[in-house]
Amino acid sequence: MKYWKYLICAVLLIVAVSLPKFIGVYPLQMANIILIYMALALSWDMLLRTGQLSFGIAGFFGLGGYATMLTSTYFGFNPLLSLMAAAITAGLVAALVGYSVLRLRALYFAIVTLALGEIFRVIAQNLEITGGTEGMLLKQTMFKGDAASTYWVMLAIGVLTIIISIIFQKTRIHYASTSIRNDEIVAASSGVNIFKYLVIIFAVTSAIQGLVGGAYVQLYGFVEPTATTFSINFVLMPITMALLGGLYTTWGPVIGAVLLSVIAESLKLRIPYGHLLVYGIIMVVGILWFPGGIMGFIKKMFKISNQ
Repeated sequence: MKYWKYLICAVLLIVAVSLPKFIGVYPLQMANIILIYMALALSWDMLLRTGQLSFGIAGFFGLGGYATMLTSTYFGFNPLLSLMAAAITAGLVAALVGYSVLRLRALYFAIVTLALGEIFRVIAQNLEITGGTEGMLLKQTMFKGDAASTYWVMLAIGVLTIIISIIFQKTRIHYASTSIRNDEIVAASSGVNIFKYLVIIFAVTSAIQGLVGGAYVQLYGFVEPTATTFSINFVLMPITMALLGGLYTTWGPVIGAVLLSVIAESLKLRIPYGHLLVYGIIMVVGILWFPGGIMGFIKKMFKISNQ
């Protein structure tokens, strides 16, 4: 039973890849939403493992979305190439900005990352090439909107995010992140290059968020700076999902994203005018009952190691 975890993952992956053969368009769209929030929640948690609380998810998500839109519209990039442009743009901007903002800690860093998202939004809202306040429409969405193909792309992004998280957990990045979070002075005295690791992790997680933002634009075919692309929902929802699922783990944010996305969609269909209130109550109760998240509860029940 040494490799039972790998066997379970392989079975789940096979089931996930084959889903388009068994379910319709609407469930696949729902799966896309789950994968979007899962990747955002997991990328946020990866940075949090260093002790750095970021509220900049929507900023880099929107930056990636606009990078995809602009490269597709003005340079004729194909959808997959425009997604690469989204990830590279968000990652490079994060690396450049990180040289300044990553010298801040705790609440100061959180406020600055929140401000960054607002700065990106204001820039997009006031430039003519971005469509201003009205935004822009994509001439043609990825794979002409084919549900199965777009789902497989989103699944690939989700799997890639999980793989990166596992790499972060299994390499020296894990020990560096944990030591930085616990005590920076001790980490520095142990030879950990704190600033280098923070910049790398910030750039990688921001690149993931930019990639997801680009995929979102390719799925829905538009960008708009105020209500959608830079929406606060892309900050609050991933954070809540990670909190409920369990922090500092790979599978916690995944579980939280799946659970809360399904609950949100079910409530929206059954209680169209009060679903947000019920959803909020469920989130608060869940976090209060599971302060260590669902993964924390599972670990206590089965006494398993951090994953």
